[in-house]
Amino acid sequence: MQLSKTEEQLMQHLWKLDKAFMKDLLEAYPEPKPATTTVATLLKRMIDKGFVTYKLYGKSREYSPLVKKKDYFSKHVNTLIKTFFDDSASQFASFFTKETNLTKEELEDLKALIDNEIKNK
Repeated sequence: MQLSKTEEQLMQHLWKLDKAFMKDLLEAYPEPKPATTTVATLLKRMIDKGFVTYKLYGKSREYSPLVKKKDYFSKHVNTLIKTFFDDSASQFASFFTKETNLTKEELEDLKALIDNEIKNK
């Protein structure tokens, strides 16, 4: 199951906060802030999809993510590679390094990361 763009934006705030009440989530948004009812609707959908849970404290709900950011992002990237790059990480890496305007320093950092992963295999 996937999150919509607006759900993803809300999830980003929740991942940063780890646990949050409605007022905390609203404060995390830049101006113009969404309506409380909009955030409540998004949270309900995210709960139904299994991405968010909550604990009740009286009438207040404290929301927390059920899915880790790393796991969500990893699944997204793997789907992207499968769908657009014929399930080839090499094709993805080639596209990424050529089409994203990376600086020489950033490319060298990526090379160091890859070299390190090769050593660890």
